[in-house]
Amino acid sequence: MRHCINCCIQLLPDGAHKHQVNCRGGPHHGHQACPTCKGENKILFRVDSKQMNLLAVLEVRTEGNENWGGFLRFKKGKRCSLVFGLIIMTLVMASYILSGAHQELLISSPFHYGGFPSNPSLMDSENPSDTKEHHHQSSVNNISYVKDYPSIKLIINSITARIEFTTRQLPDLEDLKKQELHMFSVIPNKFLPNSKSPCWYEEFSGRNTTDPYLTNSYVLYSKRFRSTFDALRKAFWGHLAHAQGKHFRLRCLPHFYIIGQPKCGTTDLYDRLRLHPEVKFSAIKEPHWWTRKRFGIVRLRDGLRDRYPVEDYLDLFDLAAHQIHQGLQANSAKEQSKMNTIIIGEASASTMWDNNAWTFFYDNSTDGEPPFLTQDFIHAFQPNAKLIVMLRDPVERLYSDYLYFASSNKSADDFHEKVTEALQLFENCMLDYSLRACVYNNTLNNAMPVRLQVGLYAVYLLDWLSVFDKQQFLILRLEDHASNVKYTMHKVFQFLNLGPLSEKQEALMTKSPASNARRPEDRNLGPMWPITQKILRDFYRPFNARLAQVLADEAFAWKTT
Repeated sequence: MRHCINCCIQLLPDGAHKHQVNCRGGPHHGHQACPTCKGENKILFRVDSKQMNLLAVLEVRTEGNENWGGFLRFKKGKRCSLVFGLIIMTLVMASYILSGAHQELLISSPFHYGGFPSNPSLMDSENPSDTKEHHHQSSVNNISYVKDYPSIKLIINSITARIEFTTRQLPDLEDLKKQELHMFSVIPNKFLPNSKSPCWYEEFSGRNTTDPYLTNSYVLYSKRFRSTFDALRKAFWGHLAHAQGKHFRLRCLPHFYIIGQPKCGTTDLYDRLRLHPEVKFSAIKEPHWWTRKRFGIVRLRDGLRDRYPVEDYLDLFDLAAHQIHQGLQANSAKEQSKMNTIIIGEASASTMWDNNAWTFFYDNSTDGEPPFLTQDFIHAFQPNAKLIVMLRDPVERLYSDYLYFASSNKSADDFHEKVTEALQLFENCMLDYSLRACVYNNTLNNAMPVRLQVGLYAVYLLDWLSVFDKQQFLILRLEDHASNVKYTMHKVFQFLNLGPLSEKQEALMTKSPASNARRPEDRNLGPMWPITQKILRDFYRPFNARLAQVLADEAFAWKTT
């Protein structure tokens, strides 16, 4: 008498094993038929709600009582089949448990699903040669990603239909002063006429034994800055001006700002530009004062600390101020001319986009939009400031951002899922609020698992252009910078009116390796899935088109990269 043994085993997400129904065999008619198998001769595994037809039916011939004691009476071929099946089952379950990710099996499925190409991430409109450089990865999850594309496309269409680039209402100067009374009491309305950077002299009332940086928050909250301030202390007393028995120190703000964006090459631009003898940057590469520290933010998830006063920010430019002061006090016209060419820069990549703190301090918002933005305050003090922006394809920027900031379990699958979640959250906001309100929504920005909003360049740039003239901006693309560093740096020199470099200086500046490049362990993860890239291109397309229109340059549409 021939019998079949059919088992359906469900693997729960936590690795526990559960029999869905009893194994049936022989004349035990009381056993219930498996609702999943539906009487078919197969063994099914269910992993995170995905069925896998792992093995064909194991058919055995029994004699007498049906129990495991009959195992020895099986023919050799049948016995080998059963043993082989059990080994495969054990390996699959073990691989699932050991993977820990609960997203895919370590042992890839031997079956191919109909209806999809051999590379499941390949779209109908793509040529296989376009993806030849992609690393081979398990295709199990990406199949579902391709199948889910229509539903994600609906989300993107919903967002696109609600995009409206509106003009923001600018605050009055008096309203700005009410928000930052201390800042306006420290920074004067006018600066020294014979300095290219905005500088002024301020009385210093301390004695020669006084530590001028004793209460500086950058020193108090970060050990890595202490050596920097040790150097500032040693130089401080030798660079004071004296008049009528009083001491005066030169205070300065930056002449130009590299305002963004993160993971777009700002660090590389900073490292090259600071090699120019006429450029002096802040003692710390990214102070993040305008966007974070003045509100007491170190990490927003850690809550608010004491606010960093403007004096702490000005301290960061003391080394540059010392050189400018030396030129202003020089006797010879040659020395004065040399020192007066110095300009100060600052390179916080958060300046352009990060206004997350406004909800904690500005409560008079209109329909969820911030009443004050960072650029409002910078413009109030420095209406002639020069602003440099480095951008890149927002799709690639987001993946680079993810690889740099994600702490664990980084993969193309994880990135795809985080992108999908972020799009859903962004759409939920757009259903009730304006585009600007969602872009600057602190709660939304903290909830999104990837920083989708940072790539909405057009929104931020339009808000900056509402207070600064277009001629005050130099907008660069990382793609152009990477392909021709020398050309990019010459554009920067011209924009900042810097003097020429010697051949040796220029060679050093342009031939240095790129700074802050992708880490080897991140490069080994390979690119994002093509379907993820397609989704992000769909999402960013209308924003890129608007950016290209504003800048009158189709290169910023990133139609081909």
